[in-house]
Amino acid sequence: MTDTTNWLRFVQRFSALAETGLAYSQNDYDKERYAEIKVIGLEMLANMANVSAATIIELMPPDKGYQTPKVDIRAVVLNASNELLMVQEKVDENRWSLPGGWADIGYTPFEVAEKEVFEETGLEVKATRLLAVFDKKMHPHPPQPWYVYKFYILCQVTGGELLADTIETGEASWIDQKALGTIPFSTDRITLSQLKTVLRISADPNGPTLCD
Repeated sequence: MTDTTNWLRFVQRFSALAETGLAYSQNDYDKERYAEIKVIGLEMLANMANVSAATIIELMPPDKGYQTPKVDIRAVVLNASNELLMVQEKVDENRWSLPGGWADIGYTPFEVAEKEVFEETGLEVKATRLLAVFDKKMHPHPPQPWYVYKFYILCQVTGGELLADTIETGEASWIDQKALGTIPFSTDRITLSQLKTVLRISADPNGPTLCD
């Protein structure tokens, strides 16, 4: 694990403790201290990224109360030829990812997977099985400010047609599994090792759900 990754984990924990203290402390003096700790955490993160603290604050909207991980939902969709449905992420130079995104309040994880696939590819799907729950820190993703759990959900196509382009994604395409090692991944979202793992699990109807 790199020094940068270690420091990022420290800052994440630092900020979470500050927000929790601000939410639950009944003492005004303690609240002042927690507020100062929060500012120090933001300044540390800004220093790591070589930007201003104001820039970090803009990128990280305030999340009041007890801090919990963010949830990233990714849909695993296979066709009759066992090809994998993937999309190009416009915000990441059209690198490839699975359809998905942050979990939305008011939707179940399965509903989020179905909604994201339709919005990003035009295909209607039915979520059928939770394949894995990964803690992002356990996998080779680039560092980022948020602490993230990743849900990989198996889905089956029920209708719709592939879209050429959406607001968030470029091309949506069926990718031969043998070609997965040759395409550029949006590694902030998925990794090749994760894909290999969830595809192996999906091939076994009785396989267990993995959890870090």
